[in-house]
Amino acid sequence: MTHRILFVCLGNICRSPAAEAVFRDLMPEARTDSAGTSDWHVGKPPFAPMQTAARMRGIDMSDLRARQFSSADFDRFDLIIGMDASNLADIEALRPAGNTQPVQLLTDFAPDSGMDHVPDPYYTRDFDQALDLIEMGAQGLYRHLRGD
Repeated sequence: MTHRILFVCLGNICRSPAAEAVFRDLMPEARTDSAGTSDWHVGKPPFAPMQTAARMRGIDMSDLRARQFSSADFDRFDLIIGMDASNLADIEALRPAGNTQPVQLLTDFAPDSGMDHVPDPYYTRDFDQALDLIEMGAQGLYRHLRGD
């Protein structure tokens, strides 16, 4: 079974592209994408400081470009992963009637992190903290999908 997973944050230039890049390295056979709930950065590459921090960990996301989340994504993906409660609320607001696709927080897969969301490094400027949480969540998601 090929998993189809969408990672979602606010602008799709920090957290969700990083999560997509980390996860595609863990599970290259999965179909991954990322999106933002806003349209502020559509078509733009990930934020340069986030790319730099990711590159220091061997994570390349230079090929990714921002796009906006849409209700059609509920049909395109098996699992939608948000970075915080605000993202989840924005995602749920676009859920088509009767759709039951799972929507979860990335930190749901990192219970030992002690965090209930991935803080937005665009505002906090703590790219390493975001990447630590993203890596923990991605590894937990990987184990979950493999049934470990």
